[in-house]
Amino acid sequence: METIIPRIFTPPKNSFFLFGPRGTGKTTWLRQIFPGAIRIDLLEPETFRSYSAYPERLKEVIFAHPEKKTVVVDEIQKTPELLSVIHALIEKKLGLQFILTGSSSRKLKRTGADLLAGRVIKKELYPFMAVELGQRFNLNNALKRGLLPLVISSSEFGDVLKTYVALYMREEVQMEGLVRNIGNFSRFLEAASFSHGSVLNISNVARECAVERKVVEGYVTIIEDLLLAFRLPVFTRHKRAVVSHPKLYFFDAGVFRSLRPSGPLDKPEEIDGCALEGLVAQHLMAWNSYRGDKNKVYFWRTAAGSEIDFVVYGSEVFWAIEVKNTARIRPEDLRSLNSFRSDYPESAAYFLYRGKERLVKNGILCMPCEEFLQKLTPEKTEI
Repeated sequence: METIIPRIFTPPKNSFFLFGPRGTGKTTWLRQIFPGAIRIDLLEPETFRSYSAYPERLKEVIFAHPEKKTVVVDEIQKTPELLSVIHALIEKKLGLQFILTGSSSRKLKRTGADLLAGRVIKKELYPFMAVELGQRFNLNNALKRGLLPLVISSSEFGDVLKTYVALYMREEVQMEGLVRNIGNFSRFLEAASFSHGSVLNISNVARECAVERKVVEGYVTIIEDLLLAFRLPVFTRHKRAVVSHPKLYFFDAGVFRSLRPSGPLDKPEEIDGCALEGLVAQHLMAWNSYRGDKNKVYFWRTAAGSEIDFVVYGSEVFWAIEVKNTARIRPEDLRSLNSFRSDYPESAAYFLYRGKERLVKNGILCMPCEEFLQKLTPEKTEI
């Protein structure tokens, strides 16, 4: 029997959207938490055709089961016409809870998710956090295969990741007609993988893909709408001049590894470093989301070149976090954190590395990255 790993995510009591890339376990989690719900799976071709042709069918199904008060609609973006029906049912105050899952927000942006603004909360489900896996968590494995529930349970994780990306390309990009040239988009994904954890230079990526700049800008928006990537803004509480362009991260370290080409000219430690930074990024995004988005994740870089990988700032915490794929701590590794703390003495500074010791150097807590990830839990703000 398959072991189901409990998730930390706490569902709201009211209706909510549950967004998340495919493979993050939305359907499995919902079946576990809401076993008796009315369930509409729009990935099933017959169901999709039925509700696309006649959205009011949803009312008929609900009224036929008056004892059931929870309604789950999987992949709502496939048939956004259902939103007007759901809106009408919510307005009738029948005591129904709607849970609307989606692996893309693109169609909903265009077709009226705002119709439900204020009535349906937006939540996200991320890949596993280390704290959810407990003793199953292994940093080296996470850097190679990522933390998608779909992937970590497979012994053929490399093939699963390649199939995963191909599935997105076929079903979310090509079939939905999001791009005119799928070959150009494939080249863009590969080129963008070199910008994982870096400031995205749109012009450079456009030259690499031999397409116009505005095409690449559109591609970036697409991968964000498909929840395949996110951008971090720069922290701009102005005490020094900073760069203004955001950094790009793919949502999962394993998906990044599957897109990033590797060969004789590519240093394994460089790719590992990007994967490690991305792994911390996805944990911070999940931690903040599960806590109710009370903070925001940024990065910091001055015009002089000082950079902090992550600044988490909000009503709960003010963290400055630097991540290095190194087993020892050199004075120059802490230079940017020292610079940041001189500007922002209110911040708590963390240096995450691949060593084994937990140390404090000049007020900076240096700790093994694996320990930080295992202790980062949405249930508290202390590390």
